[in-house]
This record gives sequence, C-alpha cells and structure tokens, in this order.
Amino acid sequence: MFTPLCRLLLPLCALQLLGVRAGGGKYSREVNENRPDEEVAEFRIQRLNQVWEKAQRLQFSAVKLAELHSDLKIQEKDELNWKKLKAEGLDDDGEKEAKLRRSLNVIMAKYGLDGKKKTQTEDDNYIKDGTENDVLNDPRLEKLWNKAKTSGKFSDEELDNLWREFVHHKEKISEYNILLDTVSRTEEIHKNVISPDEHEVKAEDLHGKHADLKDKLRSINHGYERLRKISHEGYSGERDFNEPRVNDLWDMARKSNFSQSELESFKEELKHFESKIEKHQHYQKQLEISHEKLKHIAETGDKEHIQKSKERYNALTDKIKEMGYKVKKHLQDLTSRVSKDGLPHNEL
Repeated sequence: MFTPLCRLLLPLCALQLLGVRAGGGKYSREVNENRPDEEVAEFRIQRLNQVWEKAQRLQFSAVKLAELHSDLKIQEKDELNWKKLKAEGLDDDGEKEAKLRRSLNVIMAKYGLDGKKKTQTEDDNYIKDGTENDVLNDPRLEKLWNKAKTSGKFSDEELDNLWREFVHHKEKISEYNILLDTVSRTEEIHKNVISPDEHEVKAEDLHGKHADLKDKLRSINHGYERLRKISHEGYSGERDFNEPRVNDLWDMARKSNFSQSELESFKEELKHFESKIEKHQHYQKQLEISHEKLKHIAETGDKEHIQKSKERYNALTDKIKEMGYKVKKHLQDLTSRVSKDGLPHNEL
C-alpha cells in the first residue's frame, strides 16, 4: 500500500527519472551544452524541459505551446531565485519550495500534463469565438452563457468580452480546485506522519493555505454574481476595463487601502497593462492564422513559399513567447503589489 506521502511524491519522482543523465544535475551546464544545436534545451531546469518536451509530443496548438512556454519561463525564474535563497539559508522551513511545487502542479494540471484524464476536451485558449467553443465544464456557467447568447442584449464585441469573462472564471475555479487538492494532500500527510516536525508541516502553514483558499473562493463567488447580473441585465454604463484579469486587479485595488492618488496611478498602469494584453492577443490570432497557412502551403510542395511561411511562423512564435512572458510577469508583479501593499489594514 502506498502511503499518502508516496502518492504525492510519485508523479514528481517519475517526471525527474525520465530526464536523469549521468554526470549532470538538472542545473548542470553539461545537460544543456553538450547537445547538438538542434537539441539545445529550452530551459535551464531539466524538469521544466521534460514538461515542455511532453507538451510538444502531445502536439499542442501553436498558441497553447506559446502560453505554456510563458508559464514555464515564470516558473524557471522563480525556481532559480529560490535556489539562490536556499544557498543563503533563507528557506529553512521549506515553504517557498513547497509553493514552487504547487505552482508547477497548477501549470501541469492547467495544460493537462498531470496524467489525469479530462472528462471533456477543453478549449485551447479563450481568444477563439466563444459561440463555437462554449466548453465551460460547469452547468451553472453554461446556463448563464446560453441565456446571454440568446438574450439579444449584447453586441458581437460584447459577447466576445463576456466569453472571456466566463472562461477566466472557469480558470479561477480550476486553480481553486487544484489548490484545494494540494492542501487536502498536505493535511493527510500531516495527520498520518508519526512526527510532523520531521516533515516541516506546520499548523500555521496550513492556516495560511486555508486563508488563500478562502480568498480564492470569495473571488469566485463575487465573479459568479457579476456574471449572473451581466447575463440577465447586459452591460450597463461605462466599464473601466474589458479584460477580466485587469478587472480582477481593479476590484482588488478599490477594496484596498490605496489612497485616492495611488488608486488613480494604479488605474493608469492597468490601462497600459490592458493594452499590452490586447496586443498579445492580436499576435496570438496572427499566429493561429500563420499556422493554418503553413499547413495549407505545405500541401502545395512549393519549397520557397513553405520556407517563407516557416520564417514568419517562427518569428511570430518567438515574439509571442517573449510577449507572453512579459504579460504574465507584469500580471504577477501587479497582483503582488495590490496583495501586499494594498490590503486593508484589518486583513493584514
């Protein structure tokens, strides 16, 4: 019989064993430098390369691969920073390392790389036409979306914006469920070990995770009420932002202890951030078009035309990887600011 700890560690151990090579660790230069040019590692951490290579084997769409690449770049940066902290003895309780493991679990679950079977094929990303890709995996959301689509209260552009809000809400629910599963496993380990101190599982750490769960659940409930109201009444009045992630940040900021001048400054920064997101989404659409053209041209056998299409496709892919990383890093920084510096004093 596997213990709960074994069940938790087996997936990560299996992932690590896939890429073990004699004479070099996951951060070893030999692992990355002693390869042919065409096999240069995408990431400095071998475990992340294994995730990336698995996604390529599964033939993810061009946009989905680019999005995964951005997430893994953020994970890589955080893991390398943690490695420096650990070397300086600044993660004695192992909480930062545990947070990184949870973060990687979220990424793998988000892209279906965690080995769990999906009950329904999910949409690659929300930039597609929601009226043809309404996969929300939640009967309540499906009901609201169908009501909004048939209400006649929305223009095509408003329906596109509303669809992004629905998919963003679905993603928040998914992240909540992953975190809930992680916390449940941690609690199970805590209850079954003979000496909890040996595993550095502390009651205050679990308390912090429960607080995080409550915050996420509160955000989900607030978001659902917003979607319910909009679906029934339509968009009314001037909206501050169209992008759901920006709206979430703006809601957090308005409930914070920011001064009025700080709030106005933060709003201006959010406007710039929304423009950056829209630009990123524009290039995502261009990459989808380029990918379809490349497949079509490949059937013609015109080598010169194929080469030019490949060059454009590769250039767009590189641009989107770079832009995706910048967008997600900016989102991470803004979220951190409004969470740490803008919390009401009575919630600290």
